Amino acid sequence: MKNNALKFFSVLFTIALIGCAAPSDNTENTTSSSNDAAAKTHSQAGINDSESANNILNIAISSPDHTTLVAAVQAAQIEHVLVNAGPLTVFAPINDAFAALPEGTVETLLKPENKADLARILTRHAAPGTYKTMYLKDGMTLYMATGDYLPVVIKDGDYYVGGAKILASIDCSNGIVHVVDKVILPE
Repeated sequence: MKNNALKFFSVLFTIALIGCAAPSDNTENTTSSSNDAAAKTHSQAGINDSESANNILNIAISSPDHTTLVAAVQAAQIEHVLVNAGPLTVFAPINDAFAALPEGTVETLLKPENKADLARILTRHAAPGTYKTMYLKDGMTLYMATGDYLPVVIKDGDYYVGGAKILASIDCSNGIVHVVDKVILPE
């Protein structure tokens, strides 16, 4: 009797192991292959994930007011910074902020030979940690990813960081995006 029970459980265990094996359906493997190709090209930024909350890069890409910022991030090849786990606070200049720069500035910065300068300017718009406006105090300084410190000014109920006015704030899966009206350039 013990021998039959042992054989019965052995058969059940074997069936359970076979049932846990990888499916023979190739659709999962095809998706994985396309994600692998995207990851090789764009690192984490190349992975499409329609189920998770939007990260900072997804927010920027979906915004019609940030097409210049997205083009700059792609030209500088720093998409991975905006998709990492964070938390991260990004001060995202709108298209009009880039248009307000001296003529030819954006075009010059987007050239491959200026990639390092562009990356430094863009990284100056990112701070490690999550800084919601309710945590910002007049006179404080924020440590930016470049190692710079930007002053916070609160004037007439408006918040400014590095001279850029915060127009709106959007929570993301990996931090917060503050939409700003100005490109924060190095001094």
